Amino acid sequence: LLEAAQSGDIEKLRPYIGEGDDATMLSFGGVDGDPIEFLKSLSGDGEGYEILAILEDVLQSGFVHFDEGTENDLYIWPYFYGMPLDKLTPAQRVELYRLVTHGDYEDMKSFGAYNFYRIGITPQGRWRFFVAGD
Repeated sequence: LLEAAQSGDIEKLRPYIGEGDDATMLSFGGVDGDPIEFLKSLSGDGEGYEILAILEDVLQSGFVHFDEGTENDLYIWPYFYGMPLDKLTPAQRVELYRLVTHGDYEDMKSFGAYNFYRIGITPQGRWRFFVAGD
């Protein structure tokens, strides 16, 4: 996924998205139509470059391991998703600001959790989701 994001070619994500019951969740409301076109529609430039940059930035942050050893075992990037925002160290807050603006951070504090883009991948390497929001 990181190589695909760094390539600048959003089509390189297609083999990882899956189909049917194995489709990667890209929206809490579901995706009608082509998932690559949907990702392009999320990107401010309309071509997918911005969303690829976000994907790259999120993947280059640390991850957190949820439900280890269970059927819901999942690695989630960024690790901020699994941390109380008010417990971030100064260095972690700088790291968070690589992904979000200060205004986003303040909104997240009001919301009570990290809610920008996050990625979930199973221990077997299946890309389960790439979503933002609550």
